[in-house]
Amino acid sequence: MDYCTKMREMIGTSPLIIVRPSVAIINKKEEILLSRYSGATWGIPGGILQLNESVEDCVKRNVQEDIGIHINNLKLFGVYSGMELNTKSADGENEYHTVAIGYLCTDFKGVVTPDENQAIEAGFFRLDQLPEETDLFIKKKLIELKGQLEKYSM
Repeated sequence: MDYCTKMREMIGTSPLIIVRPSVAIINKKEEILLSRYSGATWGIPGGILQLNESVEDCVKRNVQEDIGIHINNLKLFGVYSGMELNTKSADGENEYHTVAIGYLCTDFKGVVTPDENQAIEAGFFRLDQLPEETDLFIKKKLIELKGQLEKYSM
């Protein structure tokens, strides 16, 4: 049982604070790797922090499991919270207050192989040609990233 499920059993539908490390993976063509669950909006890969796990290990584990990419180095891009990151479950019963920790990675290996069991899609996109279905918060942060890529080069 994962941490969020266990907490839900304890607190019911009360708001739950979650930590979601994510990573903007940039290839040599300066394209960004976006992923999504089938039918959802596009965003950058990441996951929910589990108990006794570092944020770096969380993001590396999730990217490896969901997309098949091995991340070598991470550089902190930013920490985000606030009302625009609050979400509710599809049934509207569970509320989540997200603390997002964004990383940048240009040092990775492997081939993009999305986990078909979780119906994940993934692919590289140019920063100036993001899919229309890209999450608005992510799109705003990627526009900032485009202007700062040299600053964050590894």
